[in-house]
Amino acid sequence: MAAGGGGPWRRPAAGLARAVRSVCGSGRAAAGLRAQELAERLRARRSEEEKREAPRDPAQRRVRELAQLSQQLQRVHPNVLAKVLKRATIYQNEEIVVINKPYGLPVHGGPGVRNCIADVLPVLAKMLENMNTEPLHLCHRLDKETTGVMVLARSREAADRVRLLFKTRQVEKIYWAITLGDPDPTEGIVEIPIVEKEVQSHQPHYKMTLAPNYRLCPGDGEVVKVRKNRHAESAVTRYRLLGSSSACSLLELQPITGVKHQIRVHLAYGLGCPILGDHKYSHWSKLAPQKLPEVTLKRLKLEQSKARHLPLHLHAHRLSLPLGQHIDLVCKPPHFFQKTLEKLQLDVTKD
Repeated sequence: MAAGGGGPWRRPAAGLARAVRSVCGSGRAAAGLRAQELAERLRARRSEEEKREAPRDPAQRRVRELAQLSQQLQRVHPNVLAKVLKRATIYQNEEIVVINKPYGLPVHGGPGVRNCIADVLPVLAKMLENMNTEPLHLCHRLDKETTGVMVLARSREAADRVRLLFKTRQVEKIYWAITLGDPDPTEGIVEIPIVEKEVQSHQPHYKMTLAPNYRLCPGDGEVVKVRKNRHAESAVTRYRLLGSSSACSLLELQPITGVKHQIRVHLAYGLGCPILGDHKYSHWSKLAPQKLPEVTLKRLKLEQSKARHLPLHLHAHRLSLPLGQHIDLVCKPPHFFQKTLEKLQLDVTKD
């Protein structure tokens, strides 16, 4: 009876199961449709936000693209970065390899640095030669934001030779910089020692600054010698005005010594002409974006609120290396530097 009585009840149960499956299936389908609609809405909203955020002005777009490129260089695989540096090679022989250093790429590692030139030198050496070659060696340094000529050595012995040439000041280094204001006089030598100091402000930080050996007396204006700061380093920079327009100048610079941030400090605090995009040394007591003259903003088609994204316009243009034979190495300024020259109507004087 029990067995025979169970038959009629199985059919409704099966029908119920089919009904439940049908309901669940339609529920899943509805959920899938809702998820798809939500994804499409999110994509549309993201697209609209990107359109709104993207600067319409070409100059602001270039500033943003440069900042994004600098960030991308920190995220790429070391092999990809090595390929970038290989394409940037401008000269090589049996002793040295010379690259045109990209903007925003640090030479050494440090806090928050994922990729740097030093870390990819073994990979770059293999790409240039073969799998069994010795890693390349650093010979000197350039700031993260500085572009241009950078020398690498194929062996430790060659690196020691090149470093000695730098140390004994036998290497002629020529930089180009776009600065705010005109230097007075238009050509000369800045010879003022430099020291690192802590800036006491609501955001304490360290900066390089001038440590002069002389000062003017407040009363009679007499020049008097002061006690030398034992932590200061001698620093000498030659400069020459190449062009001037739109409240800016193009300067040729030859650092005789090699103190940290020497060119930036001598120009900003020695001549009163900070480098365009040098937000660190445009102020002393605060960390703030560089304040640009109205005529400069107009020529660059840039708003002051966006000036914080402006890159440092300092380029290692030429380097003369007496390594056996005299080697003269020249790098053209990067695209953003050339576009700024064009917008400011600064003509480059041909050598």
